[in-house]
Amino acid sequence: MSDLGSWRTRTIVATMFPLLLVLSVLEMGSGFVLESLEATYLDNPTLLVLVPVMIGMGGNLGAIFSARLSTRLHLGTLSFDPRDETLWANVAAVMLLAATVFSALGVAAWVVGRTVAEPMPLVELFVISVVSGLLLAALAVVISVAATYVSYRRGLDPDDTTIPVVTNVCDILGVVVLSVVATAVL
Repeated sequence: MSDLGSWRTRTIVATMFPLLLVLSVLEMGSGFVLESLEATYLDNPTLLVLVPVMIGMGGNLGAIFSARLSTRLHLGTLSFDPRDETLWANVAAVMLLAATVFSALGVAAWVVGRTVAEPMPLVELFVISVVSGLLLAALAVVISVAATYVSYRRGLDPDDTTIPVVTNVCDILGVVVLSVVATAVL
């Protein structure tokens, strides 16, 4: 595949249309999961504050990591070797960012919950937010590496494929992880 061949409309549509179609169908799955756990969220309305942010941040963290992997791949500096120190430094950065963001989210959700709904205890909400966020970030890292590797092996540009895959899969996993952690904590 030539460098400019991947920029042709036909190539982009042929690559992305089937991928986006499958991801759209998968995205409906998060709605089904959310609906099946409706009772958990209605019993604890403060958890509803976490849902959109959890979904968005999981995808954002995965997108950041995917972009970094893709850039390193294009520069020829990425190796899928588990001993790659730069890869692990990027993983650590994403996990530290997740710990920071989801800690702040837990406190912010508690404040919002006190304002608009019957509040949950701060400790429970904080634990749910941080544990869910760290699990989701770890899954986003794994999915990012897998999506980048598969794209590379199939001769696809990871700039085109990884971010849609990671963000959509993390949307679904965000709902699942939050629901499982919330169920376990409550």
